[in-house]
Amino acid sequence: MTLSRRKTLALIGGGTVLAAAATVGTFATTRTPTRALEPWTLAGSYDDPRLNALSYALLAPNPHNLQPWKVRLEGADALTLHHDTSRRLPETDPFDRQIVIGLGCFLEQMVLAAGAAGHTVSITEFPEGEGGPVAHAVFNEGGSVDPLSAHMLDRRSCKEPFEDRVVPAHLATELAKFANIHTDTPTVDALKELTFEAWMTETMTPRTMQESIDLMRMGKAEINATPDGIDMGGMFLESLMVAGILTRASLADQESRGFQEGITIYRTMLEATPAYAALTSATNTRVDQIDAGRAWLRLNLATTRMGLSLHPVSQALQEYPEMKPHYDAAHALLAPEGHTVQMLGRLGYGPVIPRTPRWPLEAKLSDA
Repeated sequence: MTLSRRKTLALIGGGTVLAAAATVGTFATTRTPTRALEPWTLAGSYDDPRLNALSYALLAPNPHNLQPWKVRLEGADALTLHHDTSRRLPETDPFDRQIVIGLGCFLEQMVLAAGAAGHTVSITEFPEGEGGPVAHAVFNEGGSVDPLSAHMLDRRSCKEPFEDRVVPAHLATELAKFANIHTDTPTVDALKELTFEAWMTETMTPRTMQESIDLMRMGKAEINATPDGIDMGGMFLESLMVAGILTRASLADQESRGFQEGITIYRTMLEATPAYAALTSATNTRVDQIDAGRAWLRLNLATTRMGLSLHPVSQALQEYPEMKPHYDAAHALLAPEGHTVQMLGRLGYGPVIPRTPRWPLEAKLSDA
């Protein structure tokens, strides 16, 4: 997740930003974390069909870009996917539900990439039960190309205001194959308010806000060294870091002018939302969560193909005490039949978003 220039301007506030940005000279022109972005250019360059598919899978969306996957290759044609339990969000995702959804995204992108290269993948989810490995996969010849696979390198999560354009009815109907699409004004208005209130709860609860701050990678050096979490880089942001204006402490200061302006900017972003997409399941097992991740990945790719943008805003679905009123409201609105809402996202036309850092494939392979 890259913090946008306009959002950061709000978070730190004031006209001193522009003066600070001008003081760093040529330093600011070479701040792209090239090493952290290499996995995007290496995707599809491996001879082993499993590595080739995994090189795309590791680009899948996942909570806070934690990349919670670890893979063990087995024999010549199989692999086992594990949850790297050192990568969790204990404050905002205490039951790892969102983490498992991210692992489902990983699996679906792996399958799509394998198919594009002429291989099928047979997956057994939780082969040793929900407390064991996430999935076992066997690769075979004979896969076919899913048209969605053509958009794997273009998919992004767009955390910016959307254009003042409705989502056309025929596109909403097509996307309904992947999720529940809400375009009617009463529901959209209710979700704008709900998602803002839920975001405020996460932001104003010190321990949940600190969880995000602890995952921020501040500047090119940190991003290259630890290419996960919330990347805060580029010449504008690093100029502010050099000037001492943008720090982890300033991002946590609820009394600062910038913090308060950031709230206004975030609400403005949510207001610029013409539609929402929601994924629900009748039950809430680990398999349901994997299936939700696979569906969310396909929804991402379908919106990319259509020229639409998707931004997850699932704070109201988090399962910790302070969030319960919003959790209950989200379920009353989106799943009154007693189902579980697994994902919620803004849908609309957004700007082009840069790629996010990733750990190299080699860092995600395990011998254990």
